[in-house]
Amino acid sequence: MPASPGFDIAAAESMLGEVFAPWVRDLALAVVAVEAAPPPGAGPDWLPGAVLRMPFSERLCRSGGIICGQSLMALADTAMVLAISAAIGGRRPMTTVDQTSHFMRPAMATDVLADARVVRAGRTMSFGRVTLSSAADGRPVAMATCTFAML
Repeated sequence: MPASPGFDIAAAESMLGEVFAPWVRDLALAVVAVEAAPPPGAGPDWLPGAVLRMPFSERLCRSGGIICGQSLMALADTAMVLAISAAIGGRRPMTTVDQTSHFMRPAMATDVLADARVVRAGRTMSFGRVTLSSAADGRPVAMATCTFAML
C-alpha cells in the first residue's frame, strides 16, 4: 500500500489516547515523529515509520534499576502500530501475530526511544522492525521484528 502524508503526529497522538489499553496509556508515550512519506532527499532505503519516547519511571524498573523488558516490548509494539498506520495512511484494525525481541544492553535511568520502520505493509499482513535506544546516549538497548495481521 502506498504511503500517505495524511497520518501525522496529531493523528498518532489521537490514536495513542483512543485505541490502546489503559495500561499502555499509563506508559506516557510521546510521539516524536511520524514519517508517512519520504522527506526531501530521502535515500532509496527510506521506510515509513514512527518514533516514540517512553519517559523513564521507576515503576517500569525491575530489581537493579533496569527498565523491564515487558515495558520495552509494549513500547516496540505500540510504535509499530503507529508506523503501520503511517504507512497505510490512517487507522485500521490490526493485531500482533509475532514479535521477536533481542535485548542488547540494559536501559537504566533513561527515557527510551523507539524507531519503528515498516518493511512491508500489505493487505492482510504487515512487517516491520523497531530499534529501541537510550535517549541519554543514543545507544541501542533492544530491537524487535514484528508481524501484524491486518483485520
